[in-house]
Amino acid sequence: MTPKERVEAVLLSHKADHVPFTVYENMIPQCECERELRNEGLCIVNRVSVFKTETPDVKTHTLHYVDEKDGVSKNKTIYETPCGNLSAIRIPAGFTTWREELLFKCFDDYKAIEFMIKNRRHTANYEQVIRQMKIAGDDIIFRAGIGYEPMQEIMHNIMGIETFSLEWMDNRDEIMKLYDVLVEDRRKIYPIVAESPLLHANYGGNVTPEIIGLERFKEYYVPHYNECAEIMHKHGKLLGTHLDANTKLIADAVGETELDYIEAFTPPPDCDLSVKEALRIWPEKKIWINFPSSVHLSNIEVIKDTMRKILKESGNGTRLIVGITEDVPEDRWQENFSTIVRVLNTDGKLPLFDKEPVVF
Repeated sequence: MTPKERVEAVLLSHKADHVPFTVYENMIPQCECERELRNEGLCIVNRVSVFKTETPDVKTHTLHYVDEKDGVSKNKTIYETPCGNLSAIRIPAGFTTWREELLFKCFDDYKAIEFMIKNRRHTANYEQVIRQMKIAGDDIIFRAGIGYEPMQEIMHNIMGIETFSLEWMDNRDEIMKLYDVLVEDRRKIYPIVAESPLLHANYGGNVTPEIIGLERFKEYYVPHYNECAEIMHKHGKLLGTHLDANTKLIADAVGETELDYIEAFTPPPDCDLSVKEALRIWPEKKIWINFPSSVHLSNIEVIKDTMRKILKESGNGTRLIVGITEDVPEDRWQENFSTIVRVLNTDGKLPLFDKEPVVF
């Protein structure tokens, strides 16, 4: 099977030859090792947008500058709305970006943010994705994205956790106004993604259960997964979410959703739910794990043992995909990824049975 076929087979509950191995498109540089890994079965996950968003009544411009205080290059984006101006500052940092300043600064920003959300216009952008798919090889799988869940969008992108917590206590009515308009905004996106040429899409994630709590997760997250999944399933598409933190608190609630897979799921030693427990609690879902990030700092024998332990916990392995969804130290990724793919190519043949690990 090709790497892409292998990932799709697991997602669709079809027969794959062995447990797939994937990595995000921006977390592996093009080089000799990358070519070898792809030849050995690594599949690149290319995250793309199948829609474009415009805000016709909001003027946007970005300033690129070096901060005189710390000498760091930063990008400041300014949004001019009829209800006031907003701004956000991001710092490029290799594979990712750090957020120094978010949109919400004070009470007066509520009206401007609400206006900007209501002003969004989403339209399909299939042609560009189709062109990319035509020139991509059989070791790349394309994934669409819905965006964050409405409440997570407020918490993560608009306010930040500390500010959100204070506003939740002091100005909850205003937060709920933003929540309501974001719910309607997301509903415009669901059918566009469902009718796209891509098989699967992620809906939000980065949920921190210790902050959100079980009841708020059930009230403000679960209904949106189910509403979106219903539309996706009508078009033969799959929906997942990116749960990369502790999940034990919300595990039962996740199991009751219509989500097809849980992506970036991170087992111990980093988080609190094992692969074995997750597969038991979520009997109808695929588990697309993130290989535990902390283990990348260990020696190769620990890498092997960790991968083999995860395989052993996965039962027959038919609902498991192994992924890399976090940054890996620049001096470690080549040897670590090579080790993981070799374990999967030997001990990860499906279906898995009790057998002695191959020594290499």
